[in-house]
Amino acid sequence: MCRSIKTLRPPVLPEEATEEDIRAAALQYVRKVSGFRAPAAHNQEVFDRAVEAVAQATAELLDGLEVRGAGARRAGQGLSPDPRRRPGRTGG
Repeated sequence: MCRSIKTLRPPVLPEEATEEDIRAAALQYVRKVSGFRAPAAHNQEVFDRAVEAVAQATAELLDGLEVRGAGARRAGQGLSPDPRRRPGRTGG
């Protein structure tokens, strides 16, 4: 399962990670840790909260990382608008 979690930071990911990318990685992580691909109905709420918490932590991590040698990515220089980009992000 965890093999499908990909690195979400530049330069490994050529573009900035989208909300979709982050949520998919969070879902895979929670599936692996819980041992459930799909939780039973009585576990659905806690499973969903865990996915959201991991996605939030991942977004905060990516927002805070400084990628050396990223050049134009720093401070949002030279980036073209991307409709998939998460709101509030200005570059890696």
